[in-house]
Order: sequence, then structure tokens, then C-alpha cells
Amino acid sequence: MLVLPASLGTTRELWEPQLDAFTRSFRVLRYEHRGHGASPAPSGRYAIEDLARDALELLDDLGLERVSWCGLSLGGMVGMWLGAHAPERLDALVLACTAARMPAPEAYAERAALVRERGVEAIADAVVARWLTPQTARERPELVARLREGLLSTSREGYAGCCEALAAWDFRDELAALAAPTLVIAGGEDEATPVAAAELLAERIPGARLVVIPGAAHLANLDRPRELADAALAHLVARSRA
Repeated sequence: MLVLPASLGTTRELWEPQLDAFTRSFRVLRYEHRGHGASPAPSGRYAIEDLARDALELLDDLGLERVSWCGLSLGGMVGMWLGAHAPERLDALVLACTAARMPAPEAYAERAALVRERGVEAIADAVVARWLTPQTARERPELVARLREGLLSTSREGYAGCCEALAAWDFRDELAALAAPTLVIAGGEDEATPVAAAELLAERIPGARLVVIPGAAHLANLDRPRELADAALAHLVARSRA
């Protein structure tokens, strides 16, 4: 089973471009973090550990003892936590466009406060603009519209809580504990989690490899869907046959 979590402000539709490729080799489980899509939004501050324990509860409910994990951004952080604290549950790990510590964590605390005060609408245009390269945004206005619609469907409490989880996240000292075979993927034009953040992951996670996808911003799987699918599958399939 390959698990594909959504990322901050997205729904399970995030992984639609990769589904055909992934389902040729794996059964696939897509899910949404608390406060996103159809998932309920508990009140209060969240931590990445809370999101990871949500994931473990889901796996337990479905009777899934071991899975492969492909997480982008927030989904990658959940994957890191699982890799260090529940290594017996992971066969392989793909960490895409993510970081052990956000480059500007205070900005996410400020964003959480803004969303709680004014709603997700207050940040929607600025957030979506960082997700794709300008070229993709120009060429695919329908994609921009769908992403904005998905972001606006996120509950105020869920989005703000996940922003606070990002603000508090610092996993740099725990990366050496990750045991699952790990591929790190970076978007060459990602401003949210730049290549330097991916390089740190690849340096500190034992045996990890790094792939940088040129012409991809933060949602690299949408900017360069085939390139990301090919890189992820090469890693995941090799591990499933090991």
C-alpha cells in the first residue's frame, strides 16, 4: 500500500496527476489532514506529532501494518515523524518539497493568526501563487482555480492549526533516526521549501538520495507530474522488490 497524504491547504485531489502511474504498481490510499477536505477540525493548536498520530490511527483502522509513504510538504513532515517514531510501519519513504525546519517559521504563526481573524480567503491568492511556477500558472488557469477552490474549502481552524504545527516544527536533530529507505525530491524553483532544505534532509537521513526537478515550484507534482512520478516510482518499486 502506498499512502499519499495531502499537503497544507490541499485535498486528496493533489495526487490526481500521479494516480495512473502509482496504481499500476501499488494500491493507493489518499487522505486529508485534520481540518482539510472531509476531515474534521479539532480546536486548538496542532503539532506534527498530532497529524502523524492521526495517520497511525487511520492505518490501524484499515488494518495496514506496513506501508510506503509519499508525502509532499506537510505530508512529508508527517512521514519524517513516522520514520523516526514508528519505523516498523514504513517500507519506504519519499519526502517531496518538504523540510526539517521551515525557512521562516514565524511567518506561519503570523499566517495562523491572520486566518483565525479573517478566514482562509485572506491568504488564498498569495498562497496559491507560491505553489506553481509562473509558467504553469499562465498555461493552466483551470488548475489555479481548482487549487484555490480546494484551499478555500479548508476550515479556518484546520488551516490555522496546521500552520502552527509548521511554525513549531524542528526535526533536524531527529533525522538520523529515520531507518526507511528514503528519497528526497526538491523543486528547483520551490521558494517555500528550497533546495537547501532538501539537501539537509539528504545529508542527515542515513542512505537518503536527492533528486532535484528543474522547473518545479512547491507543488512539484503539479508543475512536473511525470518527472515526480518517475522518480518516486523508481525508488518505491525498487524497495518493494528488495
